[in-house]
Amino acid sequence: MFELSLVELAIIALVALLVLGPEKLPRAARTVGLYARKARQSWYGIKADIERELAADDLKRSMQGHAEAAKRSARALQRELTGPIDSGDTLDAGDARGVAASSAAATPTATAPLPAAPAGGGDAGSRGSGPDDAGREPGGTPRDR
Repeated sequence: MFELSLVELAIIALVALLVLGPEKLPRAARTVGLYARKARQSWYGIKADIERELAADDLKRSMQGHAEAAKRSARALQRELTGPIDSGDTLDAGDARGVAASSAAATPTATAPLPAAPAGGGDAGSRGSGPDDAGREPGGTPRDR
């Protein structure tokens, strides 16, 4: 903002001391500092407001550009979907069978059998209702196989 060298500041302080005197100089310096601080805060506030407005305008322009691009894409897609079908795009009976076979081949099927239910009719986590891991009944005697 202002470019004052150390020599220039010393000359201003000396003139202020001569004009105001030693009793009024500290109060005057505080007042000048207060007004300089308020001016700086006001300047930064105005600068921040302008930057916010510019950012909002940039964002608005960007959003409008994206909206226009989306509208153009939607119109092109609509024209593509509702446009006339070319005679080369039709399927005959042989093509339809080929498409059905390829879609059936692409469909996953389950080939592995489901696991068998645990012996004893209970769930695997139940205790005391069936044989244990060693093939013994809960009483401790081996079971017949």
